[in-house]
Amino acid sequence: MEAGVPSARSRALAVLRVRSRALAVALLPAAVAVVLVAARATGRLAGEPWAAVTLVVCAVAALVLLLGGIFAAVVLRAGPAVTPTVPLSEAAAPDLYRLVRDLADRMDVPPPSAIALTPDCDSWLEDRAHAAHRRGGIAGGPQSAPGAAPVLVIGSPFLWWMRVAELRAVLAPVVAGTGPSAHPDIADARGFVRGLDAAVDVGGRRGLGWIAAPARLLLRLCRTDAAEMERGVAAAASDRAQGVDYGLRIVAQEQVGLAYAGWDRLLTRVALPAWRMGRWPAHLDAGVVSALTELSRRDRLAEGFTSRLGERPACDLLEQPGVIDEATSLLAARLFHGGPAEAGPDWSPVEWAAYPEEVVDRKWRAEAARLHAALDALAGPEGLPAEPGGPHGPAAGPTASAGSASPAGAGSAATAAVAPAAAAAAGAAGSPAPSGPSGAAGPATIEAADAAPHAVDGFAGPTLERVLGCLTNASGEGALGEALAGRLSADLAREERAADTAAGAGKARGADAVPLFPLQPPRSGRDLLADHVTAMVCCAAVDSAGAAPGMDWLDGPVLLVGGDRRSDLAPRVLCLVEDGDPAPLREWLSALGVRTEKPVRLV
Repeated sequence: MEAGVPSARSRALAVLRVRSRALAVALLPAAVAVVLVAARATGRLAGEPWAAVTLVVCAVAALVLLLGGIFAAVVLRAGPAVTPTVPLSEAAAPDLYRLVRDLADRMDVPPPSAIALTPDCDSWLEDRAHAAHRRGGIAGGPQSAPGAAPVLVIGSPFLWWMRVAELRAVLAPVVAGTGPSAHPDIADARGFVRGLDAAVDVGGRRGLGWIAAPARLLLRLCRTDAAEMERGVAAAASDRAQGVDYGLRIVAQEQVGLAYAGWDRLLTRVALPAWRMGRWPAHLDAGVVSALTELSRRDRLAEGFTSRLGERPACDLLEQPGVIDEATSLLAARLFHGGPAEAGPDWSPVEWAAYPEEVVDRKWRAEAARLHAALDALAGPEGLPAEPGGPHGPAAGPTASAGSASPAGAGSAATAAVAPAAAAAAGAAGSPAPSGPSGAAGPATIEAADAAPHAVDGFAGPTLERVLGCLTNASGEGALGEALAGRLSADLAREERAADTAAGAGKARGADAVPLFPLQPPRSGRDLLADHVTAMVCCAAVDSAGAAPGMDWLDGPVLLVGGDRRSDLAPRVLCLVEDGDPAPLREWLSALGVRTEKPVRLV
């Protein structure tokens, strides 16, 4: 017997003792009532006070038994949370099932009842044999039968990045956990803890709020023993797996950390911009291989990893890797972004080859449109006056080159925006903006930007020169930079609320709510302004300097000039946004040949 099994069993018995004590407390009033009734029946408690006491105790006992029965029924019947996964049938991965069964036979433990994939860099065993799962249709087949072995959940990035031998070494201690899980005391204790956790969630429903308090109390009482029980189970599983590819497991654990780093960068830098545009990359797992290869190349580790890439990848254990990759990619979008569970007209897949045109270019132009819509909202009658000569006169639009100074109207942009700054701040706080020329023009959409009239701040059309001129010396408290950042934050929040409303008002609750794991905290107004100015610069470079949108596996959307990535744009944009100094950015634009006075295409 493994070293951790006795410890895990003793901790499981401690958890079960908490359950027994709770049952004793619930039965105590009934026991007292039985004693009083028996004493009254035999004449040992004669007299007037004892009749009333007996009646009160009997009423209390009946109430406690009723509430205790309801609580016990909820704990027994409430469905524990189930991790959203992609089920993997044996027909879809016969080689993988054979590998797992071989591991179980070598370690003399029961094989998992089924295999599922999750878009995360982790693997674990999950019990899905609860009756509530069968009633709700969450689980079916052998995995849902009473007393069935747990389901093996495997992180999908492991299948694409790891080799077959590495995956077997990593899964060995996980599969070994089915042995301790089959122990009756450990299984009973786990079921009790999961039932309490589900009861806490049920306590959030109307009419059952009182259930959450005793459930939380019992969870606190058995929390330490339950945690130590799981540590004992893990120690026992690790001890049993010592004889299975132990040397290779040390090397494979390095790949686990590398896979986690590459997967995180791929989701936050590459997938998230696409999700925000209503598109979801259809092959994230295949993309993580490219991302990790690029990461190893940058860290000068490519030579060591090139040799291992020649071995058989674990995704070869699947019959249709592309179909499974698409399913896990859609699930990743649902978990990490809250996207729909199925593809649709407004939620369609995108291939990696089409990512630059369908995601990067659209993202830049949508942000440029939002930026100019915000500038239009801030430039009203109280803003900048039009250039002398009217819109058709000689000064109708900026004619300066990329390296020249901004037009005369641009110099007063900062002071002209101080008046509308309060309105923008009010819009950021969620209050309705006033209608009319000086109020909000509505959500910053591409269509609204195209249909907007010529700006009255001295610049005609959506030009980069307008942005440079307005932000020159416009940093600081209450200046145009601050007002524009607040305006962008308000417009973006309004668009996100509208998208959430269009997606459907009925949101899942509790463990079924999505996104379960949001990737990034809300961005600040300054960050949003820098992103939108960067997008405007990239649009101008694409339209007038022959640049092209591109994608980097680790950094997401990038600007390509002559096929090479330009990574020196960000500090120059920050210099403009934070310090109001356009000189570094103008020099960069001049060297690239970008015409800042040329209107930018926003569609």
